[in-house]
Amino acid sequence: MLVKDIMNTNVKVATLATPIRDIAVIMCFNKISGVPIVNDDNEIIGIISEKDILNSMYPKVDEYMQIGSYDFEQLEDGYTDTLNLQVKDIMKPGLFTVAPEDPILKAVSIMCLKKIRRIPVAKDKKLIGILSIGDVHKAIFQKHLDDSSNAQSKLKAAS
Repeated sequence: MLVKDIMNTNVKVATLATPIRDIAVIMCFNKISGVPIVNDDNEIIGIISEKDILNSMYPKVDEYMQIGSYDFEQLEDGYTDTLNLQVKDIMKPGLFTVAPEDPILKAVSIMCLKKIRRIPVAKDKKLIGILSIGDVHKAIFQKHLDDSSNAQSKLKAAS
């Protein structure tokens, strides 16, 4: 099975100048957890996730956890106003992409190795889709269910 067989081509995108508030709205209303970042030529230049936004809002949670004494209410009251920032202010460097002709297991391998849940699909640096761990899981599960059903039908017919 290839990436192009199961990738989502209806991709919500943003630019480096997009406010984080808009990204949060896109994610919430579209029930997605990451948004690819593109330039004016629709070339993929990054991706921003819910985790990136939360890490930006609460950058010291891990420090509080290591200390062992923390007041999460106080931490929440004092968070940096991330929603007024732009993508360029919190987007992390490093981008992994796959091509539409790549096997889905190559995409899964990259996602597992890099601990990411989605990967942009690009052709000649242009964004053409996105693939999530959930997309892969559903496709593999569906394929194996279909294969099992066909095998069971053939066994019943042979009996």
